[in-house]
Amino acid sequence: MTTREARFDAAWVDRLRQWASGLGFAALGVADVDLSDAEPGLQAWLDAGCHGEMDYMARHGMRRARPSELVPGTVSAVMVSVDYAPQDPDWVARAWETLEARERAYVSRYALGRDYHKVLRSRLQRLAERIAAEIGPFGHRVFCDSAPVLEVELARRAGLGWRGKHTLLLDRQRGSTFFLGTLYTDLILPADAPASAHCGSCERCLTACPTGAIVAPYRVDARRCISYLTIELEGAIPVELRAPMGNRIYGCDDCQLACPWNRWARPAQLDDFAVRHRLDAAGLVELFAWSPEEFAQRMAGSPIRRIGHERWLRNLAVALGNAGGGPEVVAALRARADDPSPLVREHVAWALGRALGA
Repeated sequence: MTTREARFDAAWVDRLRQWASGLGFAALGVADVDLSDAEPGLQAWLDAGCHGEMDYMARHGMRRARPSELVPGTVSAVMVSVDYAPQDPDWVARAWETLEARERAYVSRYALGRDYHKVLRSRLQRLAERIAAEIGPFGHRVFCDSAPVLEVELARRAGLGWRGKHTLLLDRQRGSTFFLGTLYTDLILPADAPASAHCGSCERCLTACPTGAIVAPYRVDARRCISYLTIELEGAIPVELRAPMGNRIYGCDDCQLACPWNRWARPAQLDDFAVRHRLDAAGLVELFAWSPEEFAQRMAGSPIRRIGHERWLRNLAVALGNAGGGPEVVAALRARADDPSPLVREHVAWALGRALGA
């Protein structure tokens, strides 16, 4: 796309915010796309191997910090957010209770409803269409956690929050339980003021991380992160990290649950993020019994479907190995002991050893 010469003022961006609000977005801000000062930190993180097996991050390299290389003509980034916290005002306490109930499965709160990638991309595209209806065709491309985009850094610069020590975006009025979406555009828009940081000396997120993945403030080693292990990692989960995973079968929220700012988390306003298939209260044995067909049918439209049935069973086997044994757990594991997948069999064998020795 080619850079538009027309300039738009702050009043026009306020209209953009109104359109975004009508589409269910909780906030909208604008950032410029010069991220050159973010490149050294990104390169150091990649050089340290903290991206694990997410090879696409290394392949794209500095393109993540150079929006105009990814989408030629980009001069502004419109950043939006959508809340996803559960409706229950005591959701943090309920989440901790689930984590302590070893026979139950813990699914990250963001994944209890529909796939946010599709929801946000669709609404961002509708926002782009609304802009085009107002000003005519313009260059743009929408993203939602689906391309080499430094979303948190752009959102920080757009005033949507600050980068917490757990590396997620934080907002004083909404905590961290919100999704981010990005619209790269050739429109020259006035940038918002970056948000100031308010973590202070607090390091509760570092202390709360079950696997010590937050290796320093503002630095996460994905290779130790339960979200990476249960979602991105395709092979075997390192043995030394299995016990700390507890009953977390898809993602992890501990750093967010421990964060004081999430007392202000806003409940989801979109029905798309309502809990589906009782995933906030399901038992491990129940989920472990799902066939490939049941998994595909029940996880249709969910972000969980992308890991596939094999890794679903792998994750559940680890959780069952941490469930403290018992006849029902042992029977469920033995039923999968001869699973066609070597990956599943290995994790089941580990879990059986734990369960029988409990």
